[in-house]
Amino acid sequence: MPSSADITLVNLNMLFMRYSEEIERELHVPLGCLYLTRALEHAGFSVDFRDYQLVKSDDPFDLEVFFPFLEGSAEVIGLSCMANLLPFTVYAADELKKRFPNKTVVLGGVGSKSVEEPILRRFLGIDIICRGEGELTAVQLLGALRAGNDLSGVRGISYRGPGGQIHHNPDQPRIKDLDGIGFPAWEKIDLSKYAGYGMMTSRGCPYLCTFCSVAPVWNLESHHRSAANIVAEMVRLNQDAGVKLFLFQDEFFVSGKRNVMDFCRELSRTGLDVEWKAFGRVNLMDEEMMRAMVDCGCLEIRFGVESGSDAILKRIKKGFTAEQSLKIVPLACEIFPRVDTFYVWGFPFETMEDFNQSLFQMVSFRMMGARILPSLLSLLPQTAIYKELIAVSALEFCPYLLPEFVFTGHEIAHAGEIDIPPKYADYFKLIIDNPDIFPGFFHVDLANNIFPKLSLLRKFGFYPEAPQLIKMAQPQPIA
Repeated sequence: MPSSADITLVNLNMLFMRYSEEIERELHVPLGCLYLTRALEHAGFSVDFRDYQLVKSDDPFDLEVFFPFLEGSAEVIGLSCMANLLPFTVYAADELKKRFPNKTVVLGGVGSKSVEEPILRRFLGIDIICRGEGELTAVQLLGALRAGNDLSGVRGISYRGPGGQIHHNPDQPRIKDLDGIGFPAWEKIDLSKYAGYGMMTSRGCPYLCTFCSVAPVWNLESHHRSAANIVAEMVRLNQDAGVKLFLFQDEFFVSGKRNVMDFCRELSRTGLDVEWKAFGRVNLMDEEMMRAMVDCGCLEIRFGVESGSDAILKRIKKGFTAEQSLKIVPLACEIFPRVDTFYVWGFPFETMEDFNQSLFQMVSFRMMGARILPSLLSLLPQTAIYKELIAVSALEFCPYLLPEFVFTGHEIAHAGEIDIPPKYADYFKLIIDNPDIFPGFFHVDLANNIFPKLSLLRKFGFYPEAPQLIKMAQPQPIA
């Protein structure tokens, strides 16, 4: 029997990694779905929420595991995913539709950003895609579906209409009062099962970084919660669930000195004995702010440095210079218990001289005690850099090298490379056959751009040595 709920909402985001001899999985609180659940139930709808992270299987990508997980689901099923699991989500949705043709399948989350049209045209298992502010869209959408109304009046959706015609309705307005959303629907989960608790303190970022996949989701417009509202959530979680470690997941927590200092004062005022981690921007921080953060429990600051070359920083519109990084990161290493620095490598326009400047900076910061976290460029479709490069560059798929951002859990990772098990060959063929939907899995100029830089990163210990690259296989370009 189907659920009596108005919607079965499924979180498909998960950290699931296969290694040569073991599986690593780490449960993270599904914030997006829980915010959505709160908004829907506040509007009078009933939500059957299911977190696929909790499925008891070492092969969650087997559809014979996925379908029992959905047993008894509502007539409307909402699937939420990020870019790395978008291929699995649309693949599973197509099979789901074959088994249950009368169910309405809605896709949400950031994974489908900018590729709504080709998804709806090629993957008939997806009926509707939600964009932007889900708390507003989902309420309108379920209201229209419940009443049997036409969907043309529901803002923030793309959908397949009668006759297969694709419609893209206007966006929802941005939610400016984030305090008014309400806290996530924690009662739907057992918080004790999760590794840590992430928090959202803002939505959106005004910076124009061309490689960023997050800011375009919010149209480069940023809004923030008040310090009192953030701390009230921390107090509630600490008292009700014993949460003692918080990760502020949004990239724009450090949006300005006044906001950060207000938060530190509010948290200190409560006397709450907790620790927290946050992302920061080197151009928005100073010593007073950093010391205030540490004094009220911040044990880790994370900087998106991206490059040690001013030419690259300017080209990707990062908004600061290498000199600013060289000023703030060493100071942060003296103040914070831990400093993480993120770098993006593999820009096709990055010369080896540019790359060596980054490499020198990475080595220097590592000697100062910072943790260095390089990531291979992932060309997600909503990014400005993808739109810039796709017109002039061929995409290549490498069967043993994927950007870290799109590891799916299907591949087996070992020594810095991957193997694709034969049982998942069709899954990766789906990716290869649809490069315009899944460009984040592809590369530009493996032979002259990716392999030489990876070799140097291995030489300096930022990636483990691996034998495969010695073969220097030549993957076929994808037009």
